[in-house]
Amino acid sequence: MYYIKSTEKEFIQTCNDLDKAVKNNGFGVLATHNLGETLRDKGIEFKEQCKIFEVCNPKQANKVVSNDMKLNMALPCRISVYSEKGTTRIGFLKPKQMLLALSHDEELQKVAEEVERIITKIVEETV
Repeated sequence: MYYIKSTEKEFIQTCNDLDKAVKNNGFGVLATHNLGETLRDKGIEFKEQCKIFEVCNPKQANKVVSNDMKLNMALPCRISVYSEKGTTRIGFLKPKQMLLALSHDEELQKVAEEVERIITKIVEETV
């Protein structure tokens, strides 16, 4: 269900490289959530770093919602860059497995496979 890779890069460099790889692969970054900063701003002790990138390819997203509008709740895809015990990691939930839990439509499975292939490529280019 998870696809996670470790990298030797620093957290900030990994975030910057991810942003570039997303755009180079025909996706866009819709939003970035700095979870670590948000938690610390709320007075919660959180020692790690974590940024969540919401990414989307409009053509693929349209295929999903045109087939089944309620699947908009599974969009956009999220890629996380985070630190864990001194190691920077990057990962995502695999779209194919997630979508399979929500729909058995063969066309949607093809979309999920293609999106997963590209997001995997984005992560590999980032590490």
